[in-house]
Amino acid sequence: MTRALWFLVPAAIDDPAQVSGGNVYDQRLREGLARLGWRVRTLPVAGAAEAQAALSAIPPGELVLVDGLVAGWASSEISAVASRMRLVVLAHMVAAAFPDTGPDTARAEREVLAAADLVIATSEWTAGELVRRELVAANAVAVVRPGTSRAADADKPGAPRTDAELLCVGVIAPHKGHDVLMSALRRLPRHDWRCTLAGSTTAVPEFAERIAQSAARFDGRIRMPGVLAPPELDRAYRRAGVLVAPSLVESFGMAIADARRRGMPVIASDAGGIRESAAGGGVVLVPPRDPEALAHALWRWLSVPADRVRLQSAAASARNAVPDWSDTVARVDRILGAL
Repeated sequence: MTRALWFLVPAAIDDPAQVSGGNVYDQRLREGLARLGWRVRTLPVAGAAEAQAALSAIPPGELVLVDGLVAGWASSEISAVASRMRLVVLAHMVAAAFPDTGPDTARAEREVLAAADLVIATSEWTAGELVRRELVAANAVAVVRPGTSRAADADKPGAPRTDAELLCVGVIAPHKGHDVLMSALRRLPRHDWRCTLAGSTTAVPEFAERIAQSAARFDGRIRMPGVLAPPELDRAYRRAGVLVAPSLVESFGMAIADARRRGMPVIASDAGGIRESAAGGGVVLVPPRDPEALAHALWRWLSVPADRVRLQSAAASARNAVPDWSDTVARVDRILGAL
């Protein structure tokens, strides 16, 4: 019997200029569940009015999966019809845990999560925060971590990594800690490093502009190419010696998992769910919001060959332990099938 699923997702899910971890997760579910026999009806929406129109077209009793971003836009509209459907909310993040979340967003998050039959959280940390903040009951949340994809040429010989090439992947936004990274790099003036900040600059333009101004003071050592297409991003991963993830808060850290799948060392903040994406070795964790600690970790990477070799070896050993997207989809398939 064909199983039906209505999936409300952000309108920009497939926009190459607005790549995000949440969009990638949604894409993988949409495609993977379809391969497992689900009839997935994807409803892209850009706001409350579109969400309300999409919800009104869904027959009673249907199974509906709502991306957490959409849920935040249309909490009242979703809550109003939740009783006539089986509602699952996919929580990529805990909005209330982010420092710039306003009271209206926090109220919307609480409202829509209370209306859900089940919440799927993308990390143990996210699930724990939802329960700790009394947004969901412990028995109403399931954890399904993101997977990764092995690059097609990941095992082929190629140009060696450049140890002094640093890579930071993620939207240029305050919670990603790019300002902390700028401050840390200013503490390393005598080292021969280069850094690429790959990610959208349109989410928080004023912050991205401040980071661009800071980067310009480094005389060309910092590149901000925007969102990289998959082949370009894969080349950036293969070229760089280490991934740097200075986030202030992070639900999981998909860029970290992607780096680890490639056998690439990581220097990251010990924030939110990053410990889960970092599990298995090849990662150095530093306190968030601490440019001095981040600078020291980068100095050791650049200046202490023995430390660098140990980290590279640990990263290479851990690469095959990182789950892939088929594991993620299979778990969501079981959860939704039980509903």
